This record gives sequence, structure tokens and C-alpha cells, in this order.
Amino acid sequence: MTARFLATIGAAISAVLIATPGYTCTTLCLLEKGRALVAYNYDAWASEGLVLVNKRGTSKKSRVKQGASWTARHGSVTFNQFGRDEPNSGVNEKGLMVSLMWLDATRWPPADHRPAVGLLEWIQYNLDNHASVAEVVANAEAVRPTSQFPLHYLFADASGDAAAIEFLDGKLVVYRDDTLPVKALANSTYADSIAAFEAARRTGEMPTSPSSLDRFVRGAILVSGDGDPIARGFAALAAVASPGRWRTRWSIVYDLGASEVYFKTDTNEAIRRLSVTSFDFSCRTPVKMLDVTAPRSGDVATTFVDYTRDANRALLEASYTKTPFLSGKSETERTASADHADATSACAVTD
Repeated sequence: MTARFLATIGAAISAVLIATPGYTCTTLCLLEKGRALVAYNYDAWASEGLVLVNKRGTSKKSRVKQGASWTARHGSVTFNQFGRDEPNSGVNEKGLMVSLMWLDATRWPPADHRPAVGLLEWIQYNLDNHASVAEVVANAEAVRPTSQFPLHYLFADASGDAAAIEFLDGKLVVYRDDTLPVKALANSTYADSIAAFEAARRTGEMPTSPSSLDRFVRGAILVSGDGDPIARGFAALAAVASPGRWRTRWSIVYDLGASEVYFKTDTNEAIRRLSVTSFDFSCRTPVKMLDVTAPRSGDVATTFVDYTRDANRALLEASYTKTPFLSGKSETERTASADHADATSACAVTD
């Protein structure tokens, strides 16, 4: 990386650290000579999480009212803070990636004839069922995501295709191709974000605040440059990181073409990596898991262990307790949430 690039990042990081924003998360796409990468910051109250290896051929059922049922066509690796089949981000064996970000403007579709899924289940549903962004967009209204919490999503695949998907005024809104000139997303609507980017480009100024629009603009600028794209992805994520109680907990860089995932956490700054192709996605073998906060470094694919219901319950207990808008959930509700995936999932096919 150039000295000027590093100096720009340093100034941006210093500006971020002087204020504590609210609900945050940032996703940035990098294109490096045909190489598709995505850099993602997950910002939350809790650090705990499990990296899960989810199996193809597994039958599943949503836990929401009028819940959808499906059988996973593809295996995936996901980062989960709120239990099995409730990922915050992940990538499947075909190279499709999805990440979530908070969006206050979200208004989910009203109840209708379609089967429904929860807002995190919708991530797993798409990773289970689709091999590309094109497939996601073509089938985006097959089920109805529903929740009391507002989110929007960024999808990307190994071809470099990407889409931002929002639900505004109860309707699906998709940005892709010409309507997605900047492949990034933070915590403002994409329309507002791209307007801020165009304004910054006209002035030539680098925005420095931790606001959603400034993080979008700053991240979109900083992902371009020289040097190793994995290192550049982490550097850009550092420049849009959030401090405070609700701060950046996980930073993840997906190399979609190479089927590799790199990540670090606020409790372990060592960069860990894994190859998606190193896992057995047959549903005849046990689901695997890795504690995202474990004190490891380097290649961690061989350190995954068999998933257990107790580990899932412990994760949910920690994350619910530390998340203010979930801390009031009763023990009965927590147990039901933790046990749902285990109670309704089964290996449906021989693969």
C-alpha cells in the first residue's frame, strides 16, 4: 500500500474513534483484476459467536408464524450470534455471500399468502437455496421475511455480481447492475448512500465522521488502491469500524472466487482463515462449529469440532443477555429459540 493510502486510513480511524454511533455495520465489495472480495464489519453489543458448517440436504422449517419449509441445496459457512440457522453473515459452497446491516427505514411486507421466514433465517434460506445473486433476485419474493427489527442486506457472488436488497414501505427494493454503481452498504438507504457518495466525489473531500453516510463514502473510496486485496479489505474495515459499547466485534473478508474466508474479532486480533472447500457438506456427517472468539490464528479449518445443542444454547444465552433489546426474553423463550433448529432439522436426502 502507498504511504498516502495508509495516511488517509489513519486519519479516518482517528476520526471514527472520537464518537460512538448507534446501530451500525458496513459491507464493502472489492474487485481486483477479476477477483471478487467482500469486506464486512459486524457491530454489536456481544462478541460471542459460532462459525457453523451447514449441510446440504438438510430439511428446515422457519420458527415464525406461517413459517416456510425447505431442504438445503447448498452447504455453507456462516457466522452466527443468535443461534443455529440464524446467521449474521455467511458464504455458501457456490460462492454466494450475504451480510446484514441495520436500517431504520425498513418496513417489512405485510402478511399475505406466502410462507414467512425470520430476518436472520432469510440469510440461511438464501444460502441454502441459491447459487448466485441472479438466483436470489429472481426468487426474492418466494418467501416473506418478517420481524420487529429493521435490516437490509448485501449479496455478492464469485462472478462479481452484487445486489443490495431493502424492504421499504412494505415492498422489495433491489439495487443491482446499473442501479448499484457502488457495491457497498452501511445503515442508510442505498439511495441516500449513493447520493452522499456523489456529493463527496464532487467536492473531492474524504468524510471523517462515524455516521452511516460517511462510513459508506469512506469505505467505498478506501477499498480501491494498491497491494494485497485481503490486507486492503481489513484496512478499509478498520477505517469504518465503530467504537463504544455497540462496536465492531467481527471483521470478515470473503474471497469469493477462491472460496476462502479471513476474519478477526475484537477479542482476538489475529487473522484467521479457512477454505470453504475444506469442509464436508454432506448431511450424513455432523454439523461442525468453531468459537469465533477462540485464541487461534492462521488456518483454523482443522480446529472445528462437532456442533452441540449445549454450545448453541450457551451462545444464545450470552448474546441475548448482552443485547439490550433481547435481554428481556424469558428462559422459556431463549430455550425455544435455541432448540428450534435442532428439533426441526433432519437429513432429508442421501448425498
